[in-house]
Formats: sequence, structure tokens, C-alpha cells
Amino acid sequence: MNSRTRDGMNAHTRDATNARTRDGLGARAEGEARKVLLVTVHPDPRSLTSSLAAFAAGHLRAAGHEVTVSDLYAMKWKAAVDADDFPGLAGDERLAVMAESGRATAAGTLTADVAAEQEKVRWADAVVVQFPVWWFGPPAILKGWFDRVFTAGFAYGPGLLPYSGGDSALAGRRALLSVTAGARATAFSDRGIHGSLADVLHPLQHGLFAFTGMEPLDPFAVYHANELPEERFEAAKTAYAARLDGLFTDAPVPYRTLTGGDYDHDMRLLPGVEEPGVSSLDLHVRARG
Repeated sequence: MNSRTRDGMNAHTRDATNARTRDGLGARAEGEARKVLLVTVHPDPRSLTSSLAAFAAGHLRAAGHEVTVSDLYAMKWKAAVDADDFPGLAGDERLAVMAESGRATAAGTLTADVAAEQEKVRWADAVVVQFPVWWFGPPAILKGWFDRVFTAGFAYGPGLLPYSGGDSALAGRRALLSVTAGARATAFSDRGIHGSLADVLHPLQHGLFAFTGMEPLDPFAVYHANELPEERFEAAKTAYAARLDGLFTDAPVPYRTLTGGDYDHDMRLLPGVEEPGVSSLDLHVRARG
């Protein structure tokens, strides 16, 4: 990793992307073994989150898939981006994070922990992220994984078009968010006080996965998770198994692409392209079916 030049790194990314786009995950034989990165996030290994992650890993392996697990708390993952992430930065130099991360990515001088996680993402055909919703977002340690791993030149940047499917940096990979929430499901419904779960998770589903060319599926959720009797846990595992079985066959969320003719030069949705009655963040999702 550290010996790669700027051209070598970009060629590596483009070659992997082009192969995935050309072959197409959906075009591969149904039931064929795939590679799955499972990122799990909870400080207690006895938690519901950890139990669901262990179930997911076991279920996917039983189906013949290869699974790599990144347990961020067990790894004692460093969440904050700072100057320590860029050993090549001069001590008196201002830290411009995007520019410096791009330089470090191209030069192969990212820290070993970040480089290792990027290799896992490159390796994977799908990324499954298991976490509890805390204050309507991911735990800080997971946000820090996204911040530090999805660097310029790896996940976005010059020549890597955002929101452009096969032309984006991480095209050809599926993504599934599996979350637990203490509130009941109705609180996350269309008229629920918390807003829809799709809106709550929009920064990750659209702002991270779709932006980088990954194909996010509708999220899986276990609600009322602070009190989960055994029968509800068994039902949750059954429902989760069905979603995991569809990881490579279920249709992803049909987000509009930046290059699909729906947006103007200023990245604003053209008037009249949406279905009647559609508003807010749903504007950026094409009609299903």
C-alpha cells in the first residue's frame, strides 16, 4: 500500500471499479459466493447490536459467503481525524483535511489502520454496517470510521464522479445498514415524530454510499430495542436473515444519478421530473417499480 504512486493508486481503484461495473454484481450467478465486510459498532459484546452482528456473520458464512468483520470498539478504532493521520504533514503546515487526505492516499502514506480498512472495502462485494441509532445518527466511532477511511482519492475526488453509479469511486458494491432504535416503529413512520427512518439515515444512504457509487439497500431496523423479549429477538433474526439473503439480489434504493439528466449544472433537480406529491428528500429517489 505505502509504495503505490499516485498513478498506481488511481489505476488500482479504476481497475477494480471497471471490473465490477463491467461484470455487474447482479449479473453474476445467483447463489455465487461473495465477499462481505461487516462493520459492527457497540461497546458491549453482549449487546443486541453485537448479537445481530454475530448472527449476520454466521448466516452469511453458512450461505457460502466470505465475511470479514471490523468490530470498531474491539479494535479501539481512533474516531477523530487529526494531524496524526498524515505523517507526511509538516509540523507547521496548516491541515487542510481534504487536500491532505488526497495527497496521503495518492502517496500511500495513510496510517496503517486506515490503509487496512480501505483494503477491506476494496476487497468487499458488499458492506453491512450494524449499529445502534444514537441521537438520530451513528455512534461517533462509526462516524469516525467513515471520516477517516473514505478519503479523497479513495472514495471521491478528481476523476471520481459523485452520485454517478458506475463512474463513481466505489461502484459495484452493495451496502446495507442494519440499525437498532429504542423508539417504536411508528415514531419513525411518515408522520412519526422522529421522521422517516429513510430521512434519518439519508446522510449515510445518499450522502456516503450513493455519493461514492455504492448501491444502498433499504435499511433493516429493529425497533423498541431497549426491551426485546426472546420471541421478538427470534422474529428479528428471521426478518434479518431474509434481508441478508437478498443482499445481492434485492433492488437497491433507486437514487437519481448526477449524470442521469435529472439535475442541472448547479446540482439542482430539474423542475417536473419528480412524481406528483413527492417532496423533501424523496425528490432524489426515482419512482420504484
